[in-house]
Amino acid sequence: MSHENDQQLFSGNADYIEFLYEQYLSNPNSVSQTWQSYFKNLDTSEDKQLNETHNAAIARMHIKREVNYSGNLLDNFSDVLQHKQMAVLGLVSAYRRLGHRQADIDPLYGEQRLEIDLLKLEYHGLNSDDLDSEFYMREKQQGHKQTLRDILNLMSTTYCGSIGAETEHVSDPEQKEWLRTYLETHYHKLLYSADQKKRILNRLIAANSMERHLHRKYVGQKRFSLEGGTSLIPLLDTLIQRAGDYSTKEVIIGMAHRGRLNVLVNIMGKSPQDLFEEFEGAPDPHPKYGSGDVKYHKGFSTNLKTESGNVHTVLAFNPSHLEIINPVVEGSVRARQDRRDDRERKKVLPVLIHGDAAIAGQGVVMETLNLSSTRGYTTGGTVHIVVNNQIGFTTSDPLDSRSTLYCTDVAKMVQAPIFHVNGDDPEAVVFATELAMQYRMKYSRDVVVDIICYRRHGHSEADEPSMTQPLMYQRIKHKEPVDKLYFSQLVNEGVVKINDYAKLEKEYIDALNCEQPVCSEIAPSKPSRHIVDYKPYVGTSWEYEVDTSISKAVIEDIGHCVSTLPEGFTAHKNVQKIMSHRKHMSMGKRRVDWGFAEMLAYGSLLKDKFSVRISGQDTIRGTFAHRHCAVYDQKTGEAYLPLRNYFEGQPQFLPINSLLSEEAVLGYELGYATSEPEALVIWEAQFGDFANGAQVIVDQFLSSSEVKWQRLCGLVLFLPHGFDGQGPEHSSARLERYLQLCAEENIQVCIPTTPAQLFHLLRRQIIRPYRKPLFVFTPKSMLRNPKSMSSLDDFTQGKYQEVITHHASVDKSKVRKLIVCTGKIYYELLEASEENNINDVTFIRIEQLYPFPEKALTAEIAKYKDVSNVVWAQEEPRNQGAWFYMLSRRHLPKCLYPHQTLRYAGRDYSASPATGHHNIHVKQQKALVSDALDLNKSKTVTLKSVS
Repeated sequence: MSHENDQQLFSGNADYIEFLYEQYLSNPNSVSQTWQSYFKNLDTSEDKQLNETHNAAIARMHIKREVNYSGNLLDNFSDVLQHKQMAVLGLVSAYRRLGHRQADIDPLYGEQRLEIDLLKLEYHGLNSDDLDSEFYMREKQQGHKQTLRDILNLMSTTYCGSIGAETEHVSDPEQKEWLRTYLETHYHKLLYSADQKKRILNRLIAANSMERHLHRKYVGQKRFSLEGGTSLIPLLDTLIQRAGDYSTKEVIIGMAHRGRLNVLVNIMGKSPQDLFEEFEGAPDPHPKYGSGDVKYHKGFSTNLKTESGNVHTVLAFNPSHLEIINPVVEGSVRARQDRRDDRERKKVLPVLIHGDAAIAGQGVVMETLNLSSTRGYTTGGTVHIVVNNQIGFTTSDPLDSRSTLYCTDVAKMVQAPIFHVNGDDPEAVVFATELAMQYRMKYSRDVVVDIICYRRHGHSEADEPSMTQPLMYQRIKHKEPVDKLYFSQLVNEGVVKINDYAKLEKEYIDALNCEQPVCSEIAPSKPSRHIVDYKPYVGTSWEYEVDTSISKAVIEDIGHCVSTLPEGFTAHKNVQKIMSHRKHMSMGKRRVDWGFAEMLAYGSLLKDKFSVRISGQDTIRGTFAHRHCAVYDQKTGEAYLPLRNYFEGQPQFLPINSLLSEEAVLGYELGYATSEPEALVIWEAQFGDFANGAQVIVDQFLSSSEVKWQRLCGLVLFLPHGFDGQGPEHSSARLERYLQLCAEENIQVCIPTTPAQLFHLLRRQIIRPYRKPLFVFTPKSMLRNPKSMSSLDDFTQGKYQEVITHHASVDKSKVRKLIVCTGKIYYELLEASEENNINDVTFIRIEQLYPFPEKALTAEIAKYKDVSNVVWAQEEPRNQGAWFYMLSRRHLPKCLYPHQTLRYAGRDYSASPATGHHNIHVKQQKALVSDALDLNKSKTVTLKSVS
């Protein structure tokens, strides 16, 4: 193929040829031999620039289209028909890429469909005279020829009807071709049986009738109505039925408020009577502990019948933070898949229902999408559903709520196919759902169904939307609801009779007013080994004691495992040294450091049949190069994880280097831990205050979900903490924030100061039946402090100590001061006291700040009841750390005797956690140590003055 007359080739086909060229660059065999030859010659043509980029080549193609010169047609395009064949292919390509821009997908603006020049015959050099000529639709001239008229009708119906399909951004050629073929083969032949149509109608009538009934019965009360978007109900019904066809056993759904009550009653089978009582504010006749939550935050689970078997369906609890449920659902799904050994990830399906403003506006959506294909977090593809009201909250117009054409454009980052569907065409919604399900199950990838609809009322039913959106709500005011539109369609088709609507509506309202669920698909619950029984974890106490020690034989066994590499494996010399040290530690030849203590905790839990999952940024190695769960071959790059190869048939050990996310990853691990209470699940912040980026998870789930929703969770958070002169963002894990959240024994806050303490803490967390979130303030510089290391005896006996006292080397009667502290500062105080020959001070470390160990601390202080001088020492500024917590809760004062005085030693009040100047840090640290030890004879203040 020569290039001398490219103008005529490019005149109407540049966009199509650009598409072919992109395919050629990705895989030359994906285009015909003719095009391979053409593009190969293109690379060596005269105007080819050295090291020309792909974009430059594309630009050159467009220039060729604009250049006006004449000549004979190319040999392979020497007759007019061949040239027109190319034009037809360009037209087909334009429809596939841009048809969604002209699709009839907006129920409010259906008569104002956008005109796209590239979808016109004339743009491609075609006209009405060509309509009865026959052409191929495929570039490789596959399939049979069709008239241009038929091709045009097929393209228009498929891509410009009630579904606007965006699939051309999918880079995988096989997936893209499958999507094209499915759409172009099935949609124009869309036929549902009379029974299927009646099922869709019944779901729509149920959805709309419930909303209208609640609107009349509970005037002005918030319910976040689904009116305008009730096609969601037949969509979910279809999705669950198709899930059964694929032998899916569980469907886990996450959604915010809009339509939630409708889904609970009409899909999940919640009793209408229970819902009415919540509207009426009636007290729970069977009260549970806790504060509870509003009705549109609550979750539900049930078993639903399908033709292929029952599907356990869960609607996750969700606070008012919109999309925050996304990663939580994904983590819950992964835990359930692991429990079922679902390696194909088809037995448990995640479904996320978004709002249009939220999916575009909330960053956690992008973070969760970014998890979708990563090794430690994939769930085999999520079905995303958007209830697209075309407005956010009360006044947010799309021009203000996003910078993209569609709210779903964020999903293109993972190349998810997107199907925009007119919510007033429920059959198209059902078709898009079936297509989405087939794609997800075939390719294990995310997929999006975007229901373009509207919101009949305001954001809540108490506000008046026409004050800010007058034109939109004038149109909405005169719109027939979708159930009536579809009923009229079925009357015209002869599927139902004109009087059937009133009958069907009355039957539903009558059922709604009964105490029984209106969902006919509810199946009885049956015991299953795949469904967790939480009864053993309910009502347990933090004081429940368990034996967390292990034998020396187990220590040696784990030591051998973590210090042995496969034959021929070349580890880094520094890692070899660490592994050698661990071998010696297991034999009692070296004191045990923090890294090996962790390995002992994980390895012993694996032996006890508990799985272990730990994730975070650089967690496998450890931010401070202390953990080394994996060893990397320096010649091949291959990773070897000793504890994953501990023994045959062992539980899962999965350390994960997460993507650079806090909110989504912590949410994911929360979901995992909530759904798998028999696994030790840990999330590690790279530095403690990085958890700030996931504060919503901490506030809405970890600290309060038990009292709101009775959800138990044993998730562990590692938050590196300690003032080492690394500046404001790498010093404090913001201990004060977590202490402020402590109430009703909701969480655990611990600061272990030895490797053995961490060992016992981690084992205690999973061995005892007490499932509360555990916040561990882990060390940084202390990881290599020889004074903090432990002996083997600390692991073979003992337990986690909430309070540890370091007694002075003199008689107790000569002790003149008690210093109470937490964490790293203890070692600095101890070192300074030794350097200054101070032997009349006793140090008391509080290793568990909540639940506060009042009995243990009181017992320790009682040993020194004659000592009047008590000091609280901390590294954090006075307005941060544990000082105010100790005073405001009177934890420390209650443990003292009336004659004892309490003094603060530490940094002064500060807006920032720490100084950014190392020299200043050193001076501050020395000053607080001197102050605590009275090296500068600081004055004391009375207990009364600080209480």
